[in-house]
Amino acid sequence: MEFQPFLIALFFLSLLILIGKWLKIKLTIFQNYFIPTSIIAGFIGLILGPQVLGTYGPSNLPFLEDGLFTAETIRIWRTMPEILITIIFAALFLGKSIPNIKEIWIKAGPQVSYGQTVAWGQYVVGIILSLVVLTPFLGLPPAAGALIEISFEGGPGTAAGLASTFESINFSEGADLSLGLATIGVLSGVITGVIAINWGVRNNKTSYAKPPSELSSEEKQGIITNEDTASAGSLTTFSQSVESLTIHTAFIAFAIGVGMLIQIILVQTEELIWGSLFNVYIIEYVPLFPMAMLGGIITQVLSTKVFKYNIINRRLIERLQGLSLDLLIVTAVSTLSLTVISEHIVAFLIIAVTGIAWNITAFVLLAPRMIPSYWFERGVVDLGQSMGMTTTSLLLLQIVDPERKTPTFESFGYKQLLFEPIVGGGLFTASSLPLLVQFGPYPVLIITGVLFVFWLIVGLRQWGY
Repeated sequence: MEFQPFLIALFFLSLLILIGKWLKIKLTIFQNYFIPTSIIAGFIGLILGPQVLGTYGPSNLPFLEDGLFTAETIRIWRTMPEILITIIFAALFLGKSIPNIKEIWIKAGPQVSYGQTVAWGQYVVGIILSLVVLTPFLGLPPAAGALIEISFEGGPGTAAGLASTFESINFSEGADLSLGLATIGVLSGVITGVIAINWGVRNNKTSYAKPPSELSSEEKQGIITNEDTASAGSLTTFSQSVESLTIHTAFIAFAIGVGMLIQIILVQTEELIWGSLFNVYIIEYVPLFPMAMLGGIITQVLSTKVFKYNIINRRLIERLQGLSLDLLIVTAVSTLSLTVISEHIVAFLIIAVTGIAWNITAFVLLAPRMIPSYWFERGVVDLGQSMGMTTTSLLLLQIVDPERKTPTFESFGYKQLLFEPIVGGGLFTASSLPLLVQFGPYPVLIITGVLFVFWLIVGLRQWGY
C-alpha cells in the first residue's frame, strides 16, 4: 500500500480543520449562528477543491485543475465517509447500559412518540412530494421520496454512508443531493433552533434557558477554558497493560466485524428464501453501517458478560465517535458535487423547503400536544435531530437547559435506544431506498403512513391533551 497519498490527504484534512477552527474563533458570524467547525472546514475544502477553484479558477494555471488539492487526495476523501459512518454506528451503543423496553417507555415515552411521528412524517411528506412533483415534473426516480428522512433525520453521516446504495439503485445523483440537503439541514437546524429558543425565552415557554445572546464568548467560540475543563473520559486499563484507547478501538472494530458477519448471514438468507424465488432483493442494497450498529449492541451485551468490570467507558467511545463524525463531515462536504445540485436545483430547493417546513410545523403544533412536561426543551432537542445531527440537539440542549435541570437529556438518551436502530440512519433508513425501488412508492407510503398515524395517535392519546 502506498502511504504517501494518504498522508498528504490527511495533512490537507487536518489543515482544513485547523483553519475552520481559527475562523470559528475569529468571525462572530460563525459564533452567533453556532456553525460547527467541521461544516466551516468542509466548505473551505469545497471552495478550494475541484468543484469551485478547479472549475472557476484561472484557466491558464493547469495545476489548479483539482484546486489546491491533488486528484489522489480528493479520491481518498471520497472513500472515507463510508468507513467513518460505519465506525460511528458501531460505537452507537457501546458503553451504554441497555435497559428493557418498559423502562425506556416509562422514562421517554412522550419523546419516543414525538420523535417517531416526526421521522415517519418525513417519509410521508417526502413520498407524496415525489409522487406529486419530483417524479412527474422534475424527472427524479421514486427513490427521491426518501431524501428528506435520509438527509434531515439521518444527517450528513447517513447521507454520505448511503452513497454506494444510491449507486446500486442507479440514482447516483441522490448521494450528492442528500448530502447537500443534510448540510442545509444542519445549518437550518442550528439557526432555527436558536431562533426558537429566543422566542421561547421571550414568551416564557422555557424553564431555565437564557437567551443565546447571553452566552459567553468562549461558549460561542467553542473553547473550554482552564476553569471549565471537562473530562474526555475515564481510563479503564493501566497503560502498562494496554492503552484504554486501544481497547476501545478494538471493541469498535470487533463490533464492525460482528456487523459484517450479520450482513453476510442476512444476504445469504435473503438469497435462499425469497430472493431466488421472487427476485426480490432488499438486504443486498443495505450498507454495512446499520449492521455495525447491531454488532455494537451485541458487543456491548457480550462485554458485560465476559468482563467482570466496566471496561468500556462511554465518554471515551464518544471521543472516537466525535473524531469520526468531524472527519466525515469535512471530507463529505469537501467532495460534494455542485454540478449535480445545480442540475437539480429546483428539486433540491423544493425538498429542502418542504423538509424544513415539516420539522418546524411538527415542533410548533405537535410537540406541545404530545410532550406533557417541559415540552419546549424536549421538543427543541428533537427539532435539532430532525434537522440533521444529534450534536445539533446537544448544542441546543446546552443553550436551553445548561445545568440539566429538566429531564430532557435523560429522556432524549433513552429515546435514542428505540429510535436510532430503526430510523435516523437505522435499519429502515438504510432499507428505504431498495424498498422504494423494489415495491414502488405506494406500498412504502402506506407502510410509513400507517406508522406515522400510529405514533401520532399514541402520542396524542397517551401523553397528549
